[in-house]
Amino acid sequence: MASSSKKVIYAALIGNALIAVTKFIASVTTGSSAMLSEGIHSLVDTGNQLLLLLGLKRAKMPADEEFPFGHGKEVYFWSFVVAIMIFAVGAGISLYEGIHSLMDPHPVQDPYINYIVLGLAMVFEGGAWYFAWKEFNAMRDSRGYFEAVRKEKDPTTFVVLFEDTAAMLGLIVAFVGIGLGQYTGNPAWDGIASIVIGLILGLTAAWLAYETKGLLIGESADKEIVRQIRSMADDFKEIKRVNETLTMHMGPNFILVNISVDYMDGLDSQRVEESISRLNRQIKEQFPRVKRVFVEAQALSDRQT
Repeated sequence: MASSSKKVIYAALIGNALIAVTKFIASVTTGSSAMLSEGIHSLVDTGNQLLLLLGLKRAKMPADEEFPFGHGKEVYFWSFVVAIMIFAVGAGISLYEGIHSLMDPHPVQDPYINYIVLGLAMVFEGGAWYFAWKEFNAMRDSRGYFEAVRKEKDPTTFVVLFEDTAAMLGLIVAFVGIGLGQYTGNPAWDGIASIVIGLILGLTAAWLAYETKGLLIGESADKEIVRQIRSMADDFKEIKRVNETLTMHMGPNFILVNISVDYMDGLDSQRVEESISRLNRQIKEQFPRVKRVFVEAQALSDRQT
């Protein structure tokens, strides 16, 4: 998954960097606010890809005394930072530029340059979007789209997909806004397009922030995984009752498991240790993403008090 995520990010990084330069040149040449907003949008997206790559790199850092469970949550932190960047820089500047353009409208010079740039951007952005879409579809398996986003523990793939989707919508809005401005002779359409692009970025950022917040705080593993782990523990004859099964994603590929169990009366310490070892081994063999398992021997009466 990490390798696939990197491929998606690199594809988006190269595409956005080239598109950003082209859009800024077109904006300076034609004076279009919508094109300037699109240039800022692509520039922000380029920076976001770098942040995601930084998160993936730092997530691979080994565990140490200060971070005994590793740095897997770096991916979640930097994905959240990406959402803030989209909102603060992309949406904020686009809205400001659009409102400024409406207050002081000016006609777009030689709009055909913008059409050419937007057309090329749609081709490049469309390719990056399709690549991200394929990876997202492979990741979601048979789950629905919204369910896949909610339950996916590696946010990098859907973050890039969200960005590319917002980028395609922004290109369409810019194209329509410049076209309406040229057709009607009213330059206000250019500013309106910039405002709409800002709103698209704002909504995208809010959704990304919402989806990554839970991962950053500490989401549990998938309910089916939790159910199967509990079932494994229930099957042990040494265990009278499984009191509680707690899990947490410490990263996309690191699940922490804590199981509270009530052992049968009269078991000696050796049998308890052997059962814990076997349970630990079985869980990790069944679910490779489970890296640490803690089994807590606790009577139900003690847990309730």
